[in-house]
Amino acid sequence: MTEQHSLLARHAPKWFGRALDALDEPEKRALGHAKARTIASRDPNEAYAETMTFGERLADRVASFGGSWTFIIIFCLFLVLWAAANVWLLTRPFDPYPFIFLNLMLSMLAALQAPVIMMSQNRQSAKDRRNAELDYEVNLKAEIEIMALHEKLDALRTEHLAALIEKQNEQIRLLTALLERREGQAG
Repeated sequence: MTEQHSLLARHAPKWFGRALDALDEPEKRALGHAKARTIASRDPNEAYAETMTFGERLADRVASFGGSWTFIIIFCLFLVLWAAANVWLLTRPFDPYPFIFLNLMLSMLAALQAPVIMMSQNRQSAKDRRNAELDYEVNLKAEIEIMALHEKLDALRTEHLAALIEKQNEQIRLLTALLERREGQAG
């Protein structure tokens, strides 16, 4: 057992009321950060970006563009041009009204875009859970640090109080000695 592990095992019941083995990983990490006096907060975006695959990054980009005003404006312009070309501009339209080919393309686009957006949303949910876990670790560490500060303040207060009592006892002893000397001189 390493020195760090034994230190954590000694403090786990004190701060969490459970043995070190009974703590979950965020609690162990928070306790480790508190005892080592290291920073527990991390950038969740960096931590999550390191684990992203190419497909996940692509899904995020597609969902980001597909949910933007740029996409909506470009798509609306495309639909207006398609309809104008097939109704007024072309003498032999390739997709006459009611635009069956356009409906097929729109259905295929929706069939592809929906799962990509859902993948991105699932990843965002996982990212949110990771953020919550990191926040939990930081909050635990802060609580441990606050409890440790309270202990230190209590110890200082006790030490200060003991010093005051000692000083008062010394003053009482001196006053008693003065009174005895005065009574001895008067009597």
